[in-house]
Amino acid sequence: MEHNGVEYCCQCREYPCEKYEHIDDFDSFITHRNRRADLEKVRQFGAEAYNTEQMEKIKILDILLSGYNDGRKKTLFCVAVNLLNLQELREALREIESRPDMETLTLKEKSAFAAGVLSEIASHRKVDLKLHRKK
Repeated sequence: MEHNGVEYCCQCREYPCEKYEHIDDFDSFITHRNRRADLEKVRQFGAEAYNTEQMEKIKILDILLSGYNDGRKKTLFCVAVNLLNLQELREALREIESRPDMETLTLKEKSAFAAGVLSEIASHRKVDLKLHRKK
């Protein structure tokens, strides 16, 4: 909002500026690998459609964190929700929730199963679910 009164950088007439030259190279506490792609979604489909998609991703992340996080999967779940597309996340959640013996599993077992489903989808797409930190 401080630069040319725009909500998203991609709405600026100067986008992409030098600020974006190496923006996706490294992560901080969350992944930044989709920033440019996300801004392109805003540009192509509009902020409202993008925000609607993000709200659904937030709901999926909340389900993963509240029902399947054994205290060691938060980063993996956050990165997966950020990097996988919405359809893949919906499919993963359906597979996780439809496991017939889910109610009898310990939280650690549920967590491992959910992480495995997300990791398998990511592997098929050649998406790395680890943060890329600056060395």
